[in-house]
Amino acid sequence: MVAMSPEEFEHAVDDALELVPDELLDLMDNVVILIEDDSPEGEPELLGLYDGVSLTDRGADWGFGELPDRIFIYRNPTLSMCEDADEVRDEVAVTVVHEIAHHFGIDDDRLHALGWG
Repeated sequence: MVAMSPEEFEHAVDDALELVPDELLDLMDNVVILIEDDSPEGEPELLGLYDGVSLTDRGADWGFGELPDRIFIYRNPTLSMCEDADEVRDEVAVTVVHEIAHHFGIDDDRLHALGWG
């Protein structure tokens, strides 16, 4: 397991967000990115999760009182699977892009085909 403080991991997430083009970030609507230490029970290898309604699935009546969509980035599973801090930063970048893509309605099959699986 890589030793990385919560602050260092947060910086890795911030750095990953800086890799996303501003034009895409500007299109994100009603979504928050959260860092959690652990993934949900029963999913120890899950590095990230998009919980919400993708932009492509929102109907005309969407947007009246809905809570924000949430993107979770899980710290401990990421640290456990990586060999060093550079690999953590790389994996965080892939995970952030992957979960943001779900917000835009891109499914896992397409992400894997594009190399973001």
